Amino acid sequence: MTRQNIFDQYTAKTSPIHRLSPIVKVVVAVLFIFSNTLLPDGAWLSFALSGGIILTLTLLAKLEWHYTLKRSLIVLPFALAGISALFSLPGKTLAIWHIGSLELILTDAGLLRFESILVRSWLSVQIAILLVATTTFPDLIHALEHLRLPKMLVTVVAFLYRYMTVLSDEALRLLRARQSRSALLPNPPHSDDFSRPALGKLRTKVLTTKTRGGGSLLWRARTAGNMVGQLFLRSYERSDRIYHAMLSRGYSGHLRTLNPHSMESRDWLLIVLAFIFIALLQLFAHIS
Repeated sequence: MTRQNIFDQYTAKTSPIHRLSPIVKVVVAVLFIFSNTLLPDGAWLSFALSGGIILTLTLLAKLEWHYTLKRSLIVLPFALAGISALFSLPGKTLAIWHIGSLELILTDAGLLRFESILVRSWLSVQIAILLVATTTFPDLIHALEHLRLPKMLVTVVAFLYRYMTVLSDEALRLLRARQSRSALLPNPPHSDDFSRPALGKLRTKVLTTKTRGGGSLLWRARTAGNMVGQLFLRSYERSDRIYHAMLSRGYSGHLRTLNPHSMESRDWLLIVLAFIFIALLQLFAHIS
């Protein structure tokens, strides 16, 4: 059963991937992402092998084969930030565009670099999605703690996750309050409508044709700004109350869990095997 929460994509299954230590999964995911960044441009066979690894892990996790594929497509537009690579590398000229006094020259090396950036980003996002889908968020947080990430950073991420739904509910209440105060107003009838003999039709038109009240675009922008300010003030006051309530209950900056998350010999062996496999992948990519 999948939790219906846009902030939590964990999918409860019973699989070898789910049973792995969250520390192992985080380390392997980071190694995989780091390996993708080191793959040379145009190493399509190595990229295909990385994609095959993700597909194998997805099937081992008892997820649908296209689970990570579909969810990763939404992040690809952010990879367009590397579009400048199309025109910044020297190489064989493929096309030239003139925009005013600016001349953009598309080269084959730039196109190859841009395509490689897209593939790297796509594969990295897929492994991150698989990590989130097979590990609960509390386990991820405690794995980051065990890996000695800065405690303040881990705490901020944990509270951000915990109260994101609270903030979204608060924003929905503000929107609902705004809608309840923005009445639906009937549109005024046209002048030619009074020439119609059937006044009943005119009455029906006035009663059924309505527009949203509220005012001009500037008024709506000012109202939206006030709503953002109200949301900030409510969030600040709520966070202050929550913090003092936590201090009164003995909070010392450490997030506790019932899971020990202790590393066993099998976990260390899996990390070593993953490191060896990634090293072989890098070797294959650079000599082929």
